Amino acid sequence: MAAKVSNFSDLVQRVAASCLLHPLGAGRNGEFAVNGAGDEDDFSELELDDPEEEVREEEVNGGGGGIRVREEGSRKEVMEMEMAMWEVFDAVSAMKKAYAGLQKAHSPWDPEKMRAADVAVVGELRKLGVLRERFRRRCSSGGCRRGGGAVAGSTLREVVAPYEAMVEELKKEVKAKEVEVDSLKEKLSSVVNGSNGNNGKKGRSISRRKVGCSQLQVVAAPAPDLFVATMSQVKEASKSFTSLLLSLMRASHWDIAAAVRSIEAATVTAITATSISTSSLVTTMQNGNAKYALQSYISSKMFQGFDHETFYMDGSLSSLLNPDQYRRDCFTQYRDMKAMDPAELLGILPTCQFGKFCSNKYLAIVHPKMEESLFGDVDQQRQVLDGNHPRSEFYSQFLGMAKAVWLLHLLAFSLDPTPSQFEATRGAEFHPHYMESVVKFPGVRVPSNQVVRFPVSPGFKLGNGSIIKARVYLVSRD
Repeated sequence: MAAKVSNFSDLVQRVAASCLLHPLGAGRNGEFAVNGAGDEDDFSELELDDPEEEVREEEVNGGGGGIRVREEGSRKEVMEMEMAMWEVFDAVSAMKKAYAGLQKAHSPWDPEKMRAADVAVVGELRKLGVLRERFRRRCSSGGCRRGGGAVAGSTLREVVAPYEAMVEELKKEVKAKEVEVDSLKEKLSSVVNGSNGNNGKKGRSISRRKVGCSQLQVVAAPAPDLFVATMSQVKEASKSFTSLLLSLMRASHWDIAAAVRSIEAATVTAITATSISTSSLVTTMQNGNAKYALQSYISSKMFQGFDHETFYMDGSLSSLLNPDQYRRDCFTQYRDMKAMDPAELLGILPTCQFGKFCSNKYLAIVHPKMEESLFGDVDQQRQVLDGNHPRSEFYSQFLGMAKAVWLLHLLAFSLDPTPSQFEATRGAEFHPHYMESVVKFPGVRVPSNQVVRFPVSPGFKLGNGSIIKARVYLVSRD
């Protein structure tokens, strides 16, 4: 019995020493484990004797103080975590608002709002990144459990992942646009070189130098050379659309002269304004030059209202109220739209200014009777009247021509002074300085007895004195 009492006293002393050295109580179990199996009987006797006495002994030796310290630390940690979570919630809410603003800037398209919304989105992403790094540093310093850090990190990654994917997609689109810009620059170079290709080697070398300058000016500022190159694109697009229209007529086994009379019957005012009579058109058709008559008709429709800043689609006077700002805006629109596919643009913004321009011009050129004769129905007319844009080959070819004219119009109002438009009238004498004959004559010069039968496309006089000649169809005065 005396030995048992002695062993119990030794155990009490070891427990007290352990509590003093390890206030949280974890060291007591380790102490027992170190003592080995020889003390297992003594420990079992201690548990059987009086558990309440052991608890009181821990409180006397300061064990309760350690528990209170741990509880206070846990409460502080929970408060810090709650504050961090509130910051994350606020950042995510702000991110949603910024992204909503970015979506609103897309439709209708507003470059200024797009830039502001983009800055806001990037700013909120940076805030989330700061919170993530702060949380990681806290976890690495032992301020949180590993499991909680992994969950928080994965949550932040889930929030940021969609925006990172969006950035990658935008980078791919930028690369594709850069490739398209390079391709368009090469086309511009070939057009300018082709227009000056008959001036010999010296002329070609000068042309290349001019092209190099114009390519730089495409990005920097509007220039007369760029306007000349764009006018060449308008001519090519007009020829392409006219060729398609004639091929559709011939494929349907039409009488071309009758088709011209049908066009004239639907648009008497326009044809009279360009001084083209039915007999002159029919005669021209019979002579095998129907394409020039149709080009004249189409050009008169496309360039109608060219001298107004919106083709008279509204009463805007921005070019008069704030001319400098309006010139900058026009050139910005030119640069933004130059590399765009018009069909894709109108698929996103069908009722934009360019969309309204296309609708008005298509309805002016293609009368319902003409469309019904070509395709057997007026489905494309109905779509255009409903504010949509068909996906047919015929309408896509028309959009190419409409885009070229729209870009030329934007460039015209980007230049200071604005180019002045002129057009030859029927019966006027041929003037080589201002006119270019679409009919080729033997020899270099046009015979002196030639007069204008009808204009094919207008000409322009630029601010630097350059002249873009008006294209005309000539006939003999006799």
